[in-house]
Amino acid sequence: MENSNAASQAHSRNYFRLFGLSALGVFIFFIPISFNGKTSIPLDHLVSLLKSWLGSGTSWYAMAMILAGAIYPLFTKSWRQSTTDTVFLGLKWLGVIAAIFAITGTGPQALQSPDMLPFLFNKLVISVGLIVPIGSVFLAFLVSYGLLEAIGILVQKLMQPIWRTPGRSAIDAVASFVGSYSIGLLITNRVYTAGQYSAREAAIIATGFSTVSATFMIIVAKTLGLMELWNVYFWATLLITFIVTAITVRLPPLSTMDDQAQHREPECEPGNRMRTALDTGLTVAEQAPSLGKSIVENFRDGLIMTISILPSIMSVGLIGLLVAKYTPVFDWLGMVFYPVTLIWGLEDGMALARASAAGLAEMFLPALLMTEASDIARFAAGVVCVSSVLFFSASIPCILATRIPLTVAKLVIIWLIRTMLSLFLAIPTAMLLLG
Repeated sequence: MENSNAASQAHSRNYFRLFGLSALGVFIFFIPISFNGKTSIPLDHLVSLLKSWLGSGTSWYAMAMILAGAIYPLFTKSWRQSTTDTVFLGLKWLGVIAAIFAITGTGPQALQSPDMLPFLFNKLVISVGLIVPIGSVFLAFLVSYGLLEAIGILVQKLMQPIWRTPGRSAIDAVASFVGSYSIGLLITNRVYTAGQYSAREAAIIATGFSTVSATFMIIVAKTLGLMELWNVYFWATLLITFIVTAITVRLPPLSTMDDQAQHREPECEPGNRMRTALDTGLTVAEQAPSLGKSIVENFRDGLIMTISILPSIMSVGLIGLLVAKYTPVFDWLGMVFYPVTLIWGLEDGMALARASAAGLAEMFLPALLMTEASDIARFAAGVVCVSSVLFFSASIPCILATRIPLTVAKLVIIWLIRTMLSLFLAIPTAMLLLG
């Protein structure tokens, strides 16, 4: 009798973990509520409350995170691993200097104009510095208790014909959107080195699914004034990102990569998909660590990500803004994308093409450069920020640090194709949704 009661309690606990805790994660990230006269998702409200409570202390908090991010590679000696890591160590320390200028108001006067350091530091760096670690706490509810694995089983039949990847890659895709590209890349690299992905499959996932997280998308939406359309923006961006990936996998250089894998994924038995998905989710929920441990681990990962990316945003973002303002580089590169905006007769078409080109340096730059544009152009810029996936301030170095056989040249070609396709789809989508 006691054994029966214990089994029943364990069964109930697993169901609660899978459905109850996962539902709380969905609520935190996706369900808009009204609070203090503002309608947004709960995570955004929490960040706003913390920012209000900290006041001017948010600047010093961000400064501490940036300094920690510059010191961390020295502490772990990771800066010695490659030339890219060494270059980014220098950029992180440049970010420290830029942050000092931003807080103290010193340095070259050109950097203190409202659209330079003040905008970059106050509107972007502080927001990212708060939202990523707070968001990582609640990721424990979304990613730790079987929801992702159950979704992977349910979409198995979609992944191979559409994206030419195994069903388990859905976990990577969702983990990137609700967690971060670094989490997605970590999963992808582990599965690839275990022989369960081919080189082509790993490259497709790394360049097509491992985009910025929902928490970063909130920053983009806030910067562009799209939070009132958060759910529309989020789901449209997710859909466009995956459509673009479905196209790029059929084009070089991805289509020509080696597709041999040692251990292929077994097929789910016909007619049992829902049952298998439920059983898989419950098994993961049963084996998952305690909620407290999951929160601590996710928070730790969130802090490491925060200190890793803030210095790069500060330095590469500033360099990108300076290049955009004082040189014609992005005008030239933007001409590649201008025919796409011209097709749709878009207002601010050249500005959007130029901003999209700037996304190669830092994914936030299209949003930063389009804050004053028309509604349709802002929406399209917000989609391109995410759907282009690849950028030099973070995701490209992360991919190069894995065992996945992708070169800088291949990554730039893939970025060019993705950005072109993203613009082609985002503009009419924005016209349809906002018209």
